[in-house]
Amino acid sequence: MPWPEGLRGKVVVVKFGGNAMVDPGLQLTFAQDVVELWRAGLRPVVVHGGGPQISAMLDRLGLETRFEAGLRVTTPETMDVVRMVLTGRVQRELVGHINAHGPFAVGLTGEDAHTMTAVRRPARVDGRAVDIGLVGDVVDVNPAMVRALLEQDHIPVVSPVARGADGQVYNVNADLAAAALAVALDAERLVMLTDVEGLYADWPRSTEVIGRLTARALDGLLPGLASGMLPKMEGCLRAVRGGVRKAHVVDGRVPHAVLRSVLAETSPGTTVVPDAVTRS
Repeated sequence: MPWPEGLRGKVVVVKFGGNAMVDPGLQLTFAQDVVELWRAGLRPVVVHGGGPQISAMLDRLGLETRFEAGLRVTTPETMDVVRMVLTGRVQRELVGHINAHGPFAVGLTGEDAHTMTAVRRPARVDGRAVDIGLVGDVVDVNPAMVRALLEQDHIPVVSPVARGADGQVYNVNADLAAAALAVALDAERLVMLTDVEGLYADWPRSTEVIGRLTARALDGLLPGLASGMLPKMEGCLRAVRGGVRKAHVVDGRVPHAVLRSVLAETSPGTTVVPDAVTRS
């Protein structure tokens, strides 16, 4: 597929997560896709999750894994595991896969150079407030470090951990971190990898995927979404309302899903566009 010339020099933020993170073959094809974006003149930035790896380590340590409103309940002990797994294992593996193709990737976290600042995120389930612990919501992004890496032809790989103004370190949902970074970088695209084909129109009664919808339409759907899809679609909504031209949710189980979402005239999965946009 030919590369659209209009994308050269543009920033594409890719959130790496889901089954693609634990399947060795998909890890390799993801790294190939990211390098191919770089070679084509785009400026990819990767934000990764690590949910399965964090849960596995918590199980090994005998610590509870619990989710509320689609977000991991994060105690101080859990936060220690989150930092260790995200920056000490997942990030290093991903940087290694990308750098198998050349000296491209550089790892950092939201803590580094105050790239992301977060506050404690409130949560509600069925109308009641719930305590989800040290879970943060990004309230400020300083993209200077990431921009410097891009200008040096590097591929930033960012772990979603952020520090608050109070000095507390927070676990930030990777979908929402990717969206915040995409807005701060004035990204052309945001690509979210997940374990389903896209946003289903009438789940669980139907597996028909909504191919395209506006921010306003998505806003109306958010309250009824399943908890697993909620942060992804909330991130897409924040991104396009913050200036990102398109946000894609695609099936990361499909090899080369990232390239297909950026290159294809009609992206697989679900594409979210600003309200004023009706066609590609």
